Amino acid sequence: MSDAQTRLGPGALILVVGPSGAGKDTLIDIARTALAARADVHVARRLVTRPAGAGEAHGTLTEEDFTRLQPRFALCWQAHGLSYALGEDVADWISAGHTVIANGSRATLPVARARFDRLYVVHVTAPVEVRAQRLAARGRESAQDIAERLTRAPALDVAPELEINNVGTPQEGGMQLAGFVRRVADEVAPRPRYGAPARV
Repeated sequence: MSDAQTRLGPGALILVVGPSGAGKDTLIDIARTALAARADVHVARRLVTRPAGAGEAHGTLTEEDFTRLQPRFALCWQAHGLSYALGEDVADWISAGHTVIANGSRATLPVARARFDRLYVVHVTAPVEVRAQRLAARGRESAQDIAERLTRAPALDVAPELEINNVGTPQEGGMQLAGFVRRVADEVAPRPRYGAPARV
């Protein structure tokens, strides 16, 4: 879609948000595997203006390309000095009535609520000391950068539909996310009208 103001539906966008190091990508990857048989559930590949790093398989763009393509993005935002976006494939899936999972930003939730007819928020949290260890293990940032990330805590504009305190095993949190996604997808999936001929 080229018009950034067009509302997107009838499918659903599930934005997984939370502080850096909470384990959002790990839980999304586990949910992706658990839901692999669902043709109506997709995991969005974020576009980011930085090289791909450990623990995050995203597409990369230059700032110039990001600016040029911005009108075509389903959603975009800035965080941590970088630009992020969900691409046109997300708009296509949601227009087809499918459910999309994406790693998002708490700061962009007001824009997302105005953009998508069906937006669900999953907030993933973890204690500061756990997040610090995970950020250090990624090897993407200096100790100072990590300290700055740990102090950022933008507020959610409304209560999330699901809160995951990610302190158990990754499998536990991932399956909790997968169960929620499955329920949303079942709710938004188009149902055959009564009396319609059976598909063969």
